[in-house]
Amino acid sequence: MSGDTAIDPSVPPSGAGCVECDQAGGWWFHLRRCAQCGHIGCCDDSPSKHATAHFKDTGHPIIRSYEPGEGWFWNYETDEVFEAGPQLAPPDCHPADQSVPGPAERVPENWAQVLRG
Repeated sequence: MSGDTAIDPSVPPSGAGCVECDQAGGWWFHLRRCAQCGHIGCCDDSPSKHATAHFKDTGHPIIRSYEPGEGWFWNYETDEVFEAGPQLAPPDCHPADQSVPGPAERVPENWAQVLRG
């Protein structure tokens, strides 16, 4: 994994859900965590793709899955996945009882159709 400054293991995640979706009343499919600043954004399968937007806005190249049971990292600059990396500040994932997609009260009934486009 490249870029020692692209990962700060001491920074906690920004919260339990996508920052921008929570602010706008939106919803997400899966969550990703910026390994540099802790920003939680929604994945590219989500309607708003906020994790990728965060990379484009900040240049922070490495994300980690924020899903329970997943620990892989992705490097936007090299388009590489890494099955393991440094331990980041807890928590490692969103709460296990949080719905996927989520949050449950904002997910439309036809969410699967929305994601298929």
